[in-house]
Amino acid sequence: MPVDFLAIADDVKLGRNVKLSRFINLYGCTIGDNTKIGAFVEIQKNAIIGKNCKVSSHTFICEGVTVEDDVFIGHGVVFINDSYPRATAPGGGLQTEADWKVEPTLVKKGASIGSGAVILSKITIGEKAIVGAGAVVTADVPPNAIVAGNPARLVRYLEGD
Repeated sequence: MPVDFLAIADDVKLGRNVKLSRFINLYGCTIGDNTKIGAFVEIQKNAIIGKNCKVSSHTFICEGVTVEDDVFIGHGVVFINDSYPRATAPGGGLQTEADWKVEPTLVKKGASIGSGAVILSKITIGEKAIVGAGAVVTADVPPNAIVAGNPARLVRYLEGD
């Protein structure tokens, strides 16, 4: 694969058969086997993406996010890792990593997240759950649940799963 227009740091751990689009930014993350990463995606350090996942274009996966195997992430999905972000520390200077703590997020096996969704920190999205396009997820999503809206609310449960 040509490396034109790819920003992949030396500390990225790529599994076998990973498919990378152009115009991506990966650093300090782990990407599992057979996963596809779309264009204009950023995945930050200490983020983990499992096997057989699809991360669609224009998605931002920040530090502290763990995505298990077989997960679909739609276009323009944004994850958040800080409930109360600030630009400056109490002393007035710009914040550094020492000034805040990463708040983790977990996306369980087989879940799907629709385009344009925003996933707040300290959230678990359950196995095979579906997050509707444009949803703002502010609380845990149970396994096999379908949620949608702002804030995301339970629509129904998948049948037969």
